[in-house]
Amino acid sequence: MPLRSLAKLRDRIASNPSLNSPAGRWAIRGVATALVVGAAAGIVKEATRSRGGRGQLLDWDEVSRLAHRRIGAGDRLTPTERRRLTGQYNRLADNLESRLLATLGPLPKGSTLPKFQALGRREWADLNVTILRQTIEPLVEAQGRLPNNRLVDLGRAGLNRYVATVLAFLSHRVLGQFDPQLLGKEPLEAPDGLYLVEPNIAAWQTKAQLPGEELRRWIILHEMTHAWQFEAHPWLRTHLNGILNEMVSLMGEGPRDPLGRLRSLASGAPRQWAVIRRMQATMSLIEGHGNLVMNLVGKELLPNWGLLEAAYRDRSAKRGALEVLFWKVTGLDLKLQQYERGEAFASAIYEKHGMKILNRAWESAETLPRLEELGRPEDWYKRVTARTVKPRPPERRTTRLS
Repeated sequence: MPLRSLAKLRDRIASNPSLNSPAGRWAIRGVATALVVGAAAGIVKEATRSRGGRGQLLDWDEVSRLAHRRIGAGDRLTPTERRRLTGQYNRLADNLESRLLATLGPLPKGSTLPKFQALGRREWADLNVTILRQTIEPLVEAQGRLPNNRLVDLGRAGLNRYVATVLAFLSHRVLGQFDPQLLGKEPLEAPDGLYLVEPNIAAWQTKAQLPGEELRRWIILHEMTHAWQFEAHPWLRTHLNGILNEMVSLMGEGPRDPLGRLRSLASGAPRQWAVIRRMQATMSLIEGHGNLVMNLVGKELLPNWGLLEAAYRDRSAKRGALEVLFWKVTGLDLKLQQYERGEAFASAIYEKHGMKILNRAWESAETLPRLEELGRPEDWYKRVTARTVKPRPPERRTTRLS
C-alpha cells in the first residue's frame, strides 16, 4: 500500500471515536500487522523473483578485488624480489632437510619435499582465493542450483566482503603455509606448495629485532614438517579428502525447500559435528606436531632459538581487543586452539615416550588421536600401543610323494 494511502487510513482511524475502544485498538493492530506482513511478503516475493539463469554463492573475482583493496598497493613483491627470495628460501631448506629427516624419519623412496616460493601479501591472498574456490565450490554444487534473484545477490555481496576481510586480515599475519592440494583433481593439476610471506616475516623481524636468517630457517622447519607429514604418509591426504567429501554429502542431503533445509539442519547436526570433530582432531595433530618439530630441531641448530621462541609466544599473546574480537567472531581462534592443543599433546607423548611412539599417529586413520584424547595423551598411548598385529599363520608345507 502506498505511503499516502497509509496516511489517509491513519487520519480516519484518529477521527473515529469507536476505534479508541479496546476492541477498536485490537482491530487497528490487526490491520497494521496485516499491512506490515503484506508489505514484507511483497518485498520477499520481489527479492526472490527468478531472473533466469544460475546464481553464484561467491564472486571470486570480486573477493580478490576487495581483498586487494584492503591489503593495499605496497605489499606486492616484484618478480626480481620473488626470484631472489625463492632461491634464498630453498638454499636454507636444502641445508635443513637432512637434520629434519633424521628427527622425523625418512621419506618413501622416490618422494621429495616440495620447493618453497616467496609471496607478497596480495599473492598470498590470490593463492588462498584459488584454494578456497577449489574447496568451497563442491559444497555449492552439493546444494544444487541457486536461483538467480536479488536475495542471492544480497547474500553474495555480504559473503564476498566477509571472505575478503578475513583474507586481508590474515595476509598481514600468516608467516608461512603448506598447501597439500586437498580436494584437487586427480592427478593434481599443480604440485604441493610451500610458501613464505616475506613482508610479514620482515615486519616481525624488525619489530621484535630478530636475526633474519635464523627466523626464516625456523619458519621453514615448521612448513617442511607439514610437507613431510603428507609426503611420507600418502593416506593422510586421502583421509582428509574423505572427511571433506563426507561434509559435502551431509550438506547436500535433505529437502530442497528452505524450511525443510532448516529442519534437517537441526536433525543432521550430530552427524555433521561428528565429522567436524574428526577434522579438528586431525588438524590439531598436524599443527601441533609441526610446532614440536620446529622447536626440537631449531633448539639444536639455531643459536638464538630461545629468542625466537619467546618472540613467538609474545606475538601470540599480544593482540589488541579489536583483534581478539575479530579472531573470535570469524572463528579463527579455533585455529590458534589447534596449535595449542595439538602441541601440548605432541609434546606430552614425545617427552614421555619418544618420537618413535609419537610417529605411530601417522600410521593410519585409526591411530590418529581422537578429539577427546588430545587432552588425555595417555589414553591415546594406551589405545595405540594395545593394537597388536596378528601373527601370520605358518605356511603349510606339502610333502611330495615320489
